[in-house]
Amino acid sequence: MKRNTTLIGIVSLLLLLMLSACGSDNQDKKSDQTMNMDDTHTHSESSEIPEGLTAAQHPTYKVGSQAIIKADHMKGMKGAEATITGAYDTTAYAVSYTPTTGGTRVENHKWVIQEEIKNASDETLKPGTDVIIEADHMKGMKGATGKIDSAEKTTVYTVDYTPTTGGEKVKNHKWVTESELSSK
Repeated sequence: MKRNTTLIGIVSLLLLLMLSACGSDNQDKKSDQTMNMDDTHTHSESSEIPEGLTAAQHPTYKVGSQAIIKADHMKGMKGAEATITGAYDTTAYAVSYTPTTGGTRVENHKWVIQEEIKNASDETLKPGTDVIIEADHMKGMKGATGKIDSAEKTTVYTVDYTPTTGGEKVKNHKWVTESELSSK
């Protein structure tokens, strides 16, 4: 009888440990998802532009005009009506980087522009080039080491929009390229 009680106690203890480990694992996954969600939704709304960036002389979408966003950089962005708040001629880069705050590597982030890359000259950087990102669009981006995935000489825009999924208006989203917009 004592042996059965001991066996039941050991099995119960093992079961309890297994369940607590599973709960801890799920909590860690939830924390990771929340962190990634926070990174996605903590976009800077600063209207500051990088030093050396100049306004486009003849942008397709003029400041104050309306356009439809075709990009899906953030949840609720695709299909949203945007108000153009800035237009600039530069080179836009898709970059992959590891946030300075830790966490999962961000792959193919669109966009970081020429003026937001430390010590970038006027020459377009080639895919595979290692860079230090000076942009502060997302949590953990500024000062991160990254790699250029692709480059595109284009007009980039800052836009205000209300997500199609509802919620608060996003102001000064940086950056949307000309090909990611369409006429209203």
